[in-house]
Amino acid sequence: MKEFVWKNEEVRKLHVKRKGKVVYLTYPELEEIPMVLHGFTTRVGGVSKDIYSSMNLSFSRGDEEETVIENFHRIAAAIGFPYESIVCSDQTHTTNVMEVTAKDRGKGITRSKDYTDVDGLITNDPNVTLATFYADCVPLFFVDPVHKAIGLSHSGWKGTANKIGQVTIEKMRETYGTDPKDIFAAIGPSICQDCYEISEEVAVKFKEEFLIEKENGKYKLDLWKANEKNLAECNVPMEQIYLPNLCTCCNPKLLFSHRASKGKRGNLAAFLKIKLD
Repeated sequence: MKEFVWKNEEVRKLHVKRKGKVVYLTYPELEEIPMVLHGFTTRVGGVSKDIYSSMNLSFSRGDEEETVIENFHRIAAAIGFPYESIVCSDQTHTTNVMEVTAKDRGKGITRSKDYTDVDGLITNDPNVTLATFYADCVPLFFVDPVHKAIGLSHSGWKGTANKIGQVTIEKMRETYGTDPKDIFAAIGPSICQDCYEISEEVAVKFKEEFLIEKENGKYKLDLWKANEKNLAECNVPMEQIYLPNLCTCCNPKLLFSHRASKGKRGNLAAFLKIKLD
């Protein structure tokens, strides 16, 4: 397997985990919290072919359904959660965040979803595994060990501009009594500022501190720092917010990237689950 290209070789990295042929990523800081399992997938260890090679976790991009199902089985076994426990988001770049429980097990996997336009999921139920999907956008992991609650949200530029991270935290506060100061938050592998060129129309939605202006009138946007700032503004302690140091677009052989592949790709996934006692 090729080695990952890290944005800063001196910064503490994600753990690269291997189980059989499956390779996935974890945050060492989240691994130290006994109540949760988590992981972020790579392209390695699945059975998909061609542009989907090989751990594609999307049913909607043209891959064979049976192949995607096998990939889900493989990643579930590697990380250590039941395949049947997965609950999938329905991502359309909204800031809608939904609570899920055991009654939602299998939605998007073993049965159809009965909801639409959901980019964030929260739960305090150890019988479900939250799943969201990526190919450059930003995964946001939330763990509240005090109230034993978790959240997982998808944040592209629209979600970042509209602060889905803050919406997720507020939903956890309303539903479980979460105090932001107790949250451990991880910003997952996604496109870095060097790779993410945007138009002025998008740039005006962000503060100058997250932008680098280019000579062609376009800008480069730092989604990592923008999401970090959003979380810090909610009073999540900075020392409890973990950046990825890993860009999807810089690693197109190991991670799916919409920009690097010009849209010819599968999907990565983030998973988060409360462990059963």
